[in-house]
Amino acid sequence: MTAGEQVVARCRALAEVSEERGRLTRPFATAAMARANAKVGTWMRAAGLAVSVDAMGNLVGRRPGTDPAAGTLLLGSHLDSVRDAGAFDGPLGVLVAVEALARLGPLPFGVDVYGFADEEGLRYGTAYLGSRTVAGTLDPAVLMLADDDDVTVAEALRAFGGDPAALPAAARTGERLLGYVEVHMEQGPVLEREGAAVGVVSAIAGATRAELRFQGQPGHAGTVPMEARRDAACAAAAWVLEVEAAGRATPGLLATVGRLTAHPGATNVIPGRVLASLDVRHAVDADRLGTVATLHAAAGAAAAARDVSLDWQVVLDNPAVAVDPGLTALLDACVHDRTGAPAPHLPSGAGHDAVALSALCPVAMLFVRCAGGLSHHPAEDVAAGDAALAVDVLAALLGRLAAA
Repeated sequence: MTAGEQVVARCRALAEVSEERGRLTRPFATAAMARANAKVGTWMRAAGLAVSVDAMGNLVGRRPGTDPAAGTLLLGSHLDSVRDAGAFDGPLGVLVAVEALARLGPLPFGVDVYGFADEEGLRYGTAYLGSRTVAGTLDPAVLMLADDDDVTVAEALRAFGGDPAALPAAARTGERLLGYVEVHMEQGPVLEREGAAVGVVSAIAGATRAELRFQGQPGHAGTVPMEARRDAACAAAAWVLEVEAAGRATPGLLATVGRLTAHPGATNVIPGRVLASLDVRHAVDADRLGTVATLHAAAGAAAAARDVSLDWQVVLDNPAVAVDPGLTALLDACVHDRTGAPAPHLPSGAGHDAVALSALCPVAMLFVRCAGGLSHHPAEDVAAGDAALAVDVLAALLGRLAAA
């Protein structure tokens, strides 16, 4: 089996580890996440890595260097998923890193491969719980966020075997870190259109996420006159159209309402409460923040017009991230050496663990082509040949860093 075939086979085997039968759903601090850590940990040990799980549930595969003064390079990606996910978003980067290390001899610097516990934010509506812990930027208030079953992050973490009190010790601040390099499927169609197996990320767009609660008054659908209603669903619906309009009006901006839930959810009851999410992204922070402010005001106006109250909570607010020029130039050179052509450069509209790690150390990213540009979908696919090239490029990067 080639390196690429090994990576693809392992991604597909890991996709069988899920909280839901028949589809891949692997949230933070669940039994499925524990099984995923165990499975990937077995592959890490086979590659000669020492395996542990930190206080936030991040899986860590550690390979010491021959020179303790040379520092440590961080690699990896995330092992959690969205609901009804594909096999490659996240695990591809972890398993490419493991495969690259398996083929290399001793290195002067240490290498730690992370399988981060929470990047997608499926369970708590936020993101980067794992990588923000490592970066030392986790807001302790996040531990009090509750999921749909009113289980807080702190409670979920304790049940998982983690330790909220030990989270500061999981941070890598104060160490000599050479950087963080993340391999990730592109999640878009650019590389496929350009006929390129891999590309180098030029920047990562900033992102804001908010959780909204429109609170009206439930009532009988057959007896409450239209003019007397405080319909939370109508307020939310009017606002959703404002979100779409904002996204279309600003070039490069993406605005999405990904979750919209009406309560009590009965056919013959006026919705008294609606929960909604907002996701806004742009490579220019001023454009993103201006749109978020506009949409906050629009939500308030839509609620007030129907005598509905609004609760607005920002749960994620990450600025755009510039990648490190030095590591990016090395990735460029490694891609050129193996393909004979310059690496395509493209920005990432999606957020990645590199966003959180950029507060800790230099970061760089390598994108891998995906079929049809499809992601966050069960039909995600990465060709074995493309995965093999990613392994080659990452191994070459490690070799160049060792020779520097």
